[in-house]
Amino acid sequence: MATITTNKSLTTHLLRRAVFGGTKEEIDALNSFEYDHIVDYLLDNKHKDPVPIDLLRRYQMEFSDVRTVPTSGSYWMYRMANSKFPFEEKIALFWHRVFATGQNKLIQGKVMTTQIEMLRKFGEGSFEKLLIELSKNPAMIMWLDNQDNHKDNINENYGREILELFSMGVGNYTEKDIKECSRAFTGWTIENMPYNATKMRNNTARPFGYIAWQFKFDENDHDFGEKEFLGEKGDFNGEDIVRIICKQKATAQFIARHIYHFYIKDELPVPQWPHEDPIDPNAIEFIIESYFKHKYNIKEVLRDLFKSEYFKTEAIYNKRIKSPTEVVVNTVRLSGGLDINSQEVYKATGSSRLMGQPLMDPTSVEGWQGGEEWINTGSVIERINFCSEILGDVNKDVVTNIVKQNPNKKNVLNLCLEELGYSKLERSTKIPIEEYIENSLPESIDSEEVSLIIKLIVSTREFQMN
Repeated sequence: MATITTNKSLTTHLLRRAVFGGTKEEIDALNSFEYDHIVDYLLDNKHKDPVPIDLLRRYQMEFSDVRTVPTSGSYWMYRMANSKFPFEEKIALFWHRVFATGQNKLIQGKVMTTQIEMLRKFGEGSFEKLLIELSKNPAMIMWLDNQDNHKDNINENYGREILELFSMGVGNYTEKDIKECSRAFTGWTIENMPYNATKMRNNTARPFGYIAWQFKFDENDHDFGEKEFLGEKGDFNGEDIVRIICKQKATAQFIARHIYHFYIKDELPVPQWPHEDPIDPNAIEFIIESYFKHKYNIKEVLRDLFKSEYFKTEAIYNKRIKSPTEVVVNTVRLSGGLDINSQEVYKATGSSRLMGQPLMDPTSVEGWQGGEEWINTGSVIERINFCSEILGDVNKDVVTNIVKQNPNKKNVLNLCLEELGYSKLERSTKIPIEEYIENSLPESIDSEEVSLIIKLIVSTREFQMN
């Protein structure tokens, strides 16, 4: 039976997890529909405005280049902050954490923006198709050295990581499986890579000066011999390996824990998973069953999850620490988005880096663990400063929308919380702010007082949670 949203808490919770939160206006508009309809709308809405790439290149010339880490990350940050279809951006961010690839090893940024586009396109569909596309992706090939994986000289780097980090997790395969997997991916390389790399180093920076890497299957470098992988024998190639991987219960469980960690509640760091049971085994089993029921289709798995009691229970509301990217994107979207002709986009991307999550530049092949690892003294200060500066700006939508309602001492705090996407504060947090308003502010509240209250709210623990 469909759930009717008689209050905004569930709608707000869904928007925070499925996308990047919602403004008061967005939440009010959605809240008149049945909850299941809202889920379907978020997942299926394809009526999105395309990112105006021509205007971006006019006002942000660096986006034509995307040579450097900051430029490439800023291009994605702009899309996340301004997209009318944030579900696909959020799911690309999810997979970017799992399939960690970074520019610190790659020659240019264009190959990374192409990978993110691949995650948008395939990330919500079949996991099998996604894993095949990932294996063909030039950024991943270079990142894990598969261009050096030859039939007469096996490189096991990608063969190991596709099993350990991208699908099954430690303990669910053997060293022989790694070798056989690597053999199957021999010949999966980059088209004319030495020539392209040389041209790229010497090529003009902009406007369209970079040669895009292309996947190439070199049959002369592929091992066509019989292989034995996870108990099956055959003349396997990479597609066959992925097919075998995706039907394993271990793969379903590994992906289920990642989904739970990203969309439901902070899990233990991934390296502990082989040794520790999931926080909620029943929820993990539910996701596993959905994975097989929908033939590995990730969007349908998320649809089932968002409509389940595992997701709707109030016990998980505001129990997940926002990643730096979620902090930045949610803050910017609340403030009205990023201006196309300003330098705000670079500041937003830089702040995410200072908070501990440089887009397209993870610290290792394991990506970011998330949870409590996001929080330290420096990152908390950066979070508070960024949110305060953006949302407390008296010229931006949040403050001006509140001032238009002629706030007073009795209602200003609730008006501020509503304008911040119906944020909630624990009673122990709310009381000191109420006392400050009562004892220190005038009866007539203007933009400066509203800005101050906003800054107090975004400095709380609750605002850093999803």
